[in-house]
Amino acid sequence: MITFPGCKINIGLNVLEKRQDGYHSLETVFYPVSWTDLLEIVPAGGKVSSMVIKSTGIRMYGPREKNLCMKAYMELSRHYSLPPVKSHLHKIVPIGAGLGGGSADAAHTLLLLNKLFRLGMSDSDLESIAAELGSDCPFFIKNKAVIASGRGEIFEPLNLKLKNYFLTIVKPRVHVSTAEAYSGIQPRKPAVSLKELIRLPIDSWKENISNDFEDVIFNKYPSVAKIKQNLYKLGAVYASMSGSGSAVYGIFKEEKNLSAYFRSCTVWHGKMN
Repeated sequence: MITFPGCKINIGLNVLEKRQDGYHSLETVFYPVSWTDLLEIVPAGGKVSSMVIKSTGIRMYGPREKNLCMKAYMELSRHYSLPPVKSHLHKIVPIGAGLGGGSADAAHTLLLLNKLFRLGMSDSDLESIAAELGSDCPFFIKNKAVIASGRGEIFEPLNLKLKNYFLTIVKPRVHVSTAEAYSGIQPRKPAVSLKELIRLPIDSWKENISNDFEDVIFNKYPSVAKIKQNLYKLGAVYASMSGSGSAVYGIFKEEKNLSAYFRSCTVWHGKMN
């Protein structure tokens, strides 16, 4: 059984405060993007719950047991007696980009296992298990625009339609870890909530909606800031770094292939969902 885990962009991201549990309270918009990996899971022989993972495409570092697909299988096996499986992940969405590609892989592992073994889990059940894997993992179960708060795991449905626009994502060779991004953050509560600002016309987002991580990352990696500047020069109505970076995206009114302008980067473009 095969599925195509996508990714997301953050439209606005406010780091509001440091929590007592060590995490930060956030306010952001998750919007789904159809730039996808490819994930296949099939039953394997044997009786003991286990997952064998093969990966191709972008090289993935670290031990297999740290892979989010493996973690998803093991977490689900705590609730259900799962047969052993073989999986093949062809990795296309860049790692360390702020696009949530790994979280999407984990969520789609849960979705596939639920379907493959007819577990009968509801979206709510799947979201609950996905939340154990990462704050943004539950988003990819329904894969619809939301306003995210808390650690990024509390979702409020958002009626945001951008189907008439086109998206370009530019991922430079810079890799930004979450810890690195948070190291220079000064939490603050904005004068106007993103929940209100996101309802403004998209032409006014440039002046009103921002990502708090940009100051930190742009100061450390000026080349990332340059990508945002160039996206605006090339006609974007809105441009931003996604999440904690380092991918930067531009939203356009017309379709454009900008690969030639960012030759040293990975570039994806397509129609928005």
